[in-house]
Amino acid sequence: MNWWMAQITPVNQIAQQMAEQRQLQLTKPAGSLGMLEQVVIQLAGLQGTPHPQLSKPWISIFAGDHGIMQEQISAFPQAVTRQMLQNFATGGACISVIAREHAAYLQVIDCGTVGEAYHIDGVETHCIRAGTANFIQTQAMTAFECQQALNLGRESVEKAQTAQADIYIAGEMGIGNTCAAAALACLLLNEDPDQLTGVGTGIDADKLKHKKAVIQTTLNLHREAKGNAFQSLCAVGGLEIAAMTGAYIHAAQLGIAMVVDGFISSVAALCAVHLNPDVRRWMIFGHASAEYGHRRVLEALNATPLLQLNLRLGEGSGAGAALGLIKLACSLHNQMATFAQAAVSDHTG
Repeated sequence: MNWWMAQITPVNQIAQQMAEQRQLQLTKPAGSLGMLEQVVIQLAGLQGTPHPQLSKPWISIFAGDHGIMQEQISAFPQAVTRQMLQNFATGGACISVIAREHAAYLQVIDCGTVGEAYHIDGVETHCIRAGTANFIQTQAMTAFECQQALNLGRESVEKAQTAQADIYIAGEMGIGNTCAAAALACLLLNEDPDQLTGVGTGIDADKLKHKKAVIQTTLNLHREAKGNAFQSLCAVGGLEIAAMTGAYIHAAQLGIAMVVDGFISSVAALCAVHLNPDVRRWMIFGHASAEYGHRRVLEALNATPLLQLNLRLGEGSGAGAALGLIKLACSLHNQMATFAQAAVSDHTG
């Protein structure tokens, strides 16, 4: 049996019920804090305590290049992937600032980018291959390469567990990866490219039309992968998308709550759920991206995101922004007075 099919840790229903009861005792009308109540009750079940908290967030950024860039589907050149890795490691990227804001550990992993061997302090290099193959012509990666990428995600989560992380975020970097994510979502959901393809980093209308045509041709080539998540991932996925998929599955296996980021991360989450459906219980969804296909993917995951800020940056930024809201939800839950403590009559008086 492949490790990603192994059993998922059960959610602690007792802790979740205790948190729900505490919410009913706090000095406010029941349900009046809406999703701030819902997320803390969910987190209580995931952390196994009626008083959940976020004190040790872990953020892993997975990077990879894409052979589909040969088809001119992005507004940015492929070299930007590696350039951004240095920016992550030296603290200049959006997610770097977010990690500092929340005192989160930031791990940066190169799963396979194009270029010569290199070294950057703070970047873990695992060159599975120098970017995926052009999936309009052939499979993006072999089954073995896909397994290696899944394993990178698994190893990342094991490091997070060793560091006693209490929540996990997977982010991504890879010029061209909205195209890969859209193609993968089309295969997983049996959808048309029009329903799942957006502008990514900001292409114009003509390039968007071209991008959709590229994906349609790709779907025709790889139609035999439909209905099989692993084959679909091999056919059109990215190394970083596969790594995130593995990370999500193993976080659920080890019992670590996770916050899912935007479109590309959510497609990896969708793939993880197709590979192992019980993974879904361990997911909190950070935000609704401005990327066109994200709404459809969230719908397929039966997910209600915490934020809607029209973000489309990726790199875990939306999930990172949601950390502040989740922390606030925990503080409200743990620090608000109960009706009895405040000597306030509740509605049942």
